[in-house]
Amino acid sequence: MTTADATPGGHSVIGGDLDVTRIGYGSMKLTGWPDGARRPARDTALAVLRRAVELGVNHIDTSYYYNRDGVAANELIRAALHPYPDDLVIVTKVGPIMEGDEDLKPGTRVGLTADGLRRAVEANLSSLGIDRLDLVNLRMDAAVTPEEGSMESALETLSGLRDEGLIRHLGISNVSAPQLAEAQAVAPIVSVQNLYNFGRREHDAMVDSCARAGIAFVPFFPLSDFDDAVTARLAKVAARRDATVPQVALAWLLARSPSILVIPGTGSVAHLEENIAAGQLPLSAEDLAELA
Repeated sequence: MTTADATPGGHSVIGGDLDVTRIGYGSMKLTGWPDGARRPARDTALAVLRRAVELGVNHIDTSYYYNRDGVAANELIRAALHPYPDDLVIVTKVGPIMEGDEDLKPGTRVGLTADGLRRAVEANLSSLGIDRLDLVNLRMDAAVTPEEGSMESALETLSGLRDEGLIRHLGISNVSAPQLAEAQAVAPIVSVQNLYNFGRREHDAMVDSCARAGIAFVPFFPLSDFDDAVTARLAKVAARRDATVPQVALAWLLARSPSILVIPGTGSVAHLEENIAAGQLPLSAEDLAELA
C-alpha cells in the first residue's frame, strides 16, 4: 500500500457545513476505556493524535467519559492539538452515563436529566477548551428507564443548548430505526453512530436510509467481533490486494455507502497509518462481489 494520507479516502459534509475526511479517528483507545487495558503511554497518545492531523484527518471522535485512571481523551486531544486547526471537527457524545461533574466519577449514572445533559455538554466544552461543540451525539442506552428521562426530552434539552450557541449540530447513537424516526421528529439529526462493520450488518437498512436522507452514518467498532469465517473472507481479498484484513474491512465500509464515515481508533502510530492507508484501497467489482 502507498503512504498513508487521509484525503484519498474522500470527504463528506456533515450537516451542510462540516467538511470532513471520510476516514477519521476515534480517541477511546487512548484511555484504555472501558477497563484501562492496553492504554498507550502519554507521549505515544499525543503522537498518534498529532500524526492523524498531519495525515489529513480532520474528524476526531471523543467523549468526556473516555476517562480512566486519570487519563482523559479530551485532555489528550487538547494537549496534542490546541489551538486547533481551523478545519478540525471534534465530535463528542453525552447520555445517561454522567460525564459532566467533578464530584461524580466517570460512568456514574444519572439518566437523561436536563441538568445532567447541560453539565455533560459544559464538561466537554471546558475539557476541550472550546466555546462550541461541532457535533454532539446523544448516546442512548437500552437500560434507560422512563424515570431517567426519554430521548425526546433529552433532544429537546440539547436543542435548547444548541440554540444557546453551545452546540452546532445534533446526532444520535446506539438507536433503532424507529428511534431515528422519533429523533428526526424532534430535532434535525445530522449523524447516526451505531455498531456496524463487515461482520455485523444488522443496520444495513439504516445505512441506506441515512444515505437517502443525507445523514452521516458513523459505525462504532468498525474492526471488532470478526469470527474466523469473516476474517477468512477479508483475508482472501487482502492477500490479492497486498493489504491487511483491517484495511480491507475499512475499505469495504467506505465502499458500502457514501453516507459512511469511519473512525477507527488505535494507540499506535503504525496502526494509525495502516488504517488511514485504507482510503487508498479502492475495492474492485470482483472484490465487492466476494465480500457481498
